[in-house]
Amino acid sequence: MKKQIAPSILSADFSRLGEEIAAVEKAGADLIHVDIMDGHFVPNLTMGPPLVKCLRKITKLPLDCHLMIENPGQFIGPFKDAGADWISVHVEACDLATLLTAIKKLGCKAGAVINPPTPLEKLLPFCELADFILVMTVNPGFGGQSVVDGTLEKIAALKKYLASKNLNVPIEVDGGVKAENIARFAKAGADIFVSGSGLFHTQDYAKTLSQMKGAI
Repeated sequence: MKKQIAPSILSADFSRLGEEIAAVEKAGADLIHVDIMDGHFVPNLTMGPPLVKCLRKITKLPLDCHLMIENPGQFIGPFKDAGADWISVHVEACDLATLLTAIKKLGCKAGAVINPPTPLEKLLPFCELADFILVMTVNPGFGGQSVVDGTLEKIAALKKYLASKNLNVPIEVDGGVKAENIARFAKAGADIFVSGSGLFHTQDYAKTLSQMKGAI
C-alpha cells in the first residue's frame, strides 16, 4: 500500500493560502487535508464548503475533508458539491453505517474517524464499510499538539484487526506528525500521514516532505 503525506492547511498561512498549497503540491504532497470544525463537536471554528470550493480551483490534489462537526450528515452533500474527494466522519458524532454508505454514494472516498479517548471496539464493526480509517493521535480542535499516549498502540491494534479480517483499508493518522517521529507511526501501521505544523512550520517544505517520505 502506497504511503502518502497529507499536509493539513489548518497550520498554513491563510493570508497566502494559495501559495502555501502550491508550494506543498510542488514539494511532493499527495493530498490536501482540510480540517472542518464547527465550534460544537470540537472547541474551534474553521472553514466550510465555500473555502473548499476555492481550494478546488487551485489544486489538482485530492481534497481530504475531515468533518469534526455535529450532524455531519447535513454537510456531506455540500462538501461533495464544493469539490471534496475524501470525506471522513467521526464514530463519536454519527451512525457510521449510514454516513459511510451515503458518502460513497456521492462518489467520494468515505473515512471513519476515531478520537483518542474512544475505545477501538466502537469503530471495528464499521471497518469493512470504510475506504480509509483516520486515527486521531491528538484530541481534535487545535493544531500543534503532542501525541496522546496510547495512540500508537491503537494504530497497531487496528492494523492487526484489519489483517485478521483481510481488509485492505488504509490507516490515516492525524496529530503531532513530524519528520522526527513519522517513522513511529509508519512502524505502528499507518499508511497516510497528516501533518500540519510539522510541515508548514518548517522553512523548506520540499526538504521536510523528502525527509518524511524517506522515513516511511
